[in-house]
Amino acid sequence: MRFLQWPVIIIGVFILLVSLAGLIGSCYRSSCLLWIYATIMFLLILLLFCFTVFAFVVTNKGAGDAVSGKGFDEFHLGKYSSWLQRQVNKASVWRKIQSCLADSNTCSKLNSKYTTVEEFNAAHLSPIQSGCCKPPSACGYTFVTPTNWTTAAIAAADNDCTLWNNDAKQLCYSCDSCKAGVLQNVKKDWRKVGVVNVIMLVFLIVVYSVSCCAIRSVKREKYYGYA
Repeated sequence: MRFLQWPVIIIGVFILLVSLAGLIGSCYRSSCLLWIYATIMFLLILLLFCFTVFAFVVTNKGAGDAVSGKGFDEFHLGKYSSWLQRQVNKASVWRKIQSCLADSNTCSKLNSKYTTVEEFNAAHLSPIQSGCCKPPSACGYTFVTPTNWTTAAIAAADNDCTLWNNDAKQLCYSCDSCKAGVLQNVKKDWRKVGVVNVIMLVFLIVVYSVSCCAIRSVKREKYYGYA
């Protein structure tokens, strides 16, 4: 999802540009370039810190709910942060995600893997498979295949029940449970990014400290004739 990739790409470009400025400043003993390098490095550290905190805050909420007699969890959109909910509720964003899901074999491969209801109920489905490839368990639908279900005679309380469609191009791709499954994957990926960012922050702080020492060294050399 692009709204998750851009912050990482921007930070990567910043690091490249800052590193070039620092390298040139160090080679030519340019205090001006080193000051620019140190200033941008400080801003980069601040930016990365804010992004890391933001990533942990927006992914703090949300988790799967165990279903009695099932090997998989089910996910509910309302349990995730309001910011993440707003992202997947944007029509333009969700249309692209729906298209990717429909074109993938994420759901279709379940049909060959699980042929009986007992096998399916014991399956450890991924968040996306649980939320997008089947109707919620609360609907009370009858299993035919993992992606084909007979609707219940009585109306279900969950709005996702009315959105379920046995058409392979539709399934539960419009359901809130599908959006929740996608967000669970996003949460997992962002947590990994957050850990990497913490390690990067420590590294950048060390590099920033070294740059400050280099600036002091250039100033001593300029005014006193020695490093």
